[in-house]
Amino acid sequence: MDDDALSDNRRLWDRWTEINAGSDFYDVASFRDGRRPIRLADYEREEIGPVEVKTLLHLQCHFGLDTLSWARLGARVTGADFSEAGIAMARELATEVDLPATFVIANLYDLPTALDGEFDIVYTSRGVLGWLPDLDGWARVAAHFVKPGGFFYITEIHPVAQVFEGEGVKPGELRLIYPYWSHQESLRFDVKGSYADPTASTDGLVEHGWNHSLGEMVTALIDAGLRIDFLHEFDFVEWPVEFLVDGGDGRWRLPPGTKGELPLFFSVKATKPLIG
Repeated sequence: MDDDALSDNRRLWDRWTEINAGSDFYDVASFRDGRRPIRLADYEREEIGPVEVKTLLHLQCHFGLDTLSWARLGARVTGADFSEAGIAMARELATEVDLPATFVIANLYDLPTALDGEFDIVYTSRGVLGWLPDLDGWARVAAHFVKPGGFFYITEIHPVAQVFEGEGVKPGELRLIYPYWSHQESLRFDVKGSYADPTASTDGLVEHGWNHSLGEMVTALIDAGLRIDFLHEFDFVEWPVEFLVDGGDGRWRLPPGTKGELPLFFSVKATKPLIG
């Protein structure tokens, strides 16, 4: 990632931290007071399994809600993100809810120089891969932190869903416009609000993104020395997308009656083989 793109994206995520932490989408108040103590999808808790006393590293952790959810389930957690505002909020939130957690400020590609150790679980949650230009480098960093016998887990929007125009379209209107495979030049957008609050002020901020295919992502993990345990695909997205409709369960799907089907989200678990 060039310095300008990195700086633009960091400024954006610093601002989004402020917006998102106060949004109904995240509803931080109910996390603080225990009304909604865990912010993890049912399927990812099932796929990852029990985490009591296990060490867990959360890459690109934003302001730590998912990280601290794993801590509430008994994991010994570390979160990492390149946004100083995000990590500051995560540390503050950990103190407020009295959960032990370590949070590190680092660009993902530089994390091995900022953090020591290996982890039972390296976890990456939704909405992260599109901010990274180099999948091979990402996979090497993820694998670097997985201890032998441990595993990496990601749940993320499906790259098929990323090829369609997501703004200014009607539900069910699939307008093919973006690349499916990795590309060197970033997709640059002027930002209007946040995915958590589209009405928020973000004047002058821009984002840089990169699409990657599912095959490229899986191959990068394999090349980094991990063994794929499963790849699951789902029919929903975990946030609003204009060509989808609200399913009433906090997930967005193709409108009822749509001809055909599309994968919209996925999860992958990949294990590091034991040495010897």
